[in-house]
Amino acid sequence: MIIRPTKASVVAYQLLHPSHHHNPFTTTTAAMSERKVLTKYYPPDFDPSKMVRQRGPKKTGPLLQTVRLMAPYSMKCTACGEFIYKGRKFNARKETTDEKYYAITIYRFYIKCTRCSQEITFKTDPKNMDYEAEKGAKRNFEPWREAKLAEETEEERLDRLEREEAERDAMKELETKTLDAKTEMQIADALDEIRTRNARNERTAKEGAEVTVVDKVDDERERQEAEDAEAARLAFLAGTGEKVRRLVEDPEEEGTGIASASTTATSTSIPMGPPPVPTFARKPKKKTDFGAKLGIKKKSLV
Repeated sequence: MIIRPTKASVVAYQLLHPSHHHNPFTTTTAAMSERKVLTKYYPPDFDPSKMVRQRGPKKTGPLLQTVRLMAPYSMKCTACGEFIYKGRKFNARKETTDEKYYAITIYRFYIKCTRCSQEITFKTDPKNMDYEAEKGAKRNFEPWREAKLAEETEEERLDRLEREEAERDAMKELETKTLDAKTEMQIADALDEIRTRNARNERTAKEGAEVTVVDKVDDERERQEAEDAEAARLAFLAGTGEKVRRLVEDPEEEGTGIASASTTATSTSIPMGPPPVPTFARKPKKKTDFGAKLGIKKKSLV
């Protein structure tokens, strides 16, 4: 049977035995850390004068924030070969680096190996939306991650499009320069021709002779007219190469019959001349008498 001391008995024992540092009634409870501690144990060599309040040393180095996180990927410690799997929880120290991806800040995290306590660091990777192993541990091989990295990223695609655009602009600029050079050469040739013609006119005017300057446009027009005339001449030739002749009708012999007309046509045939030149003069339209059509007669006032 266990006899538990009361509070009054403990106080009475302390008053009667002040030199005793060991309380026999608290032997069992002291080992189990009392909930309400009444007395504390002071060793014989305890000197309260030596207990002076002092401030601890100030922390040096960058201010690191302690955060609770899980391992973002499976890794292997390079010192002891311990495997740390994804999802393992750590009290990591967070550090803000000077590196940036565009306007996104990159952070560094410090953890320790669960076996050898070696320091392991890794950084955030905003470019690939992942984490990058830095030192202390090696990331395990992940086949799906390798296939994803092999694909063209958005940034690489934009760089490729910019390079293609620059090459296309270079070709366009070269074409523009070629066209400009060709235009300048044509302008220079035209100016040389004008200067030559003006010099020839001035020289002719000084000598007192009249010289007609033949223009290229006039030559082209004359050549075109000659071709049109030749085409018209070939059009009026018969299939055998003979010229087509026009029948000349005599108004006095219109009623003599078909035989006389054919005889006259064969005897008085002359070569067919060019067609008459059409006139575009406006002819006045004859007024229609609608009264006569309706049977209305107008009476004359006599």
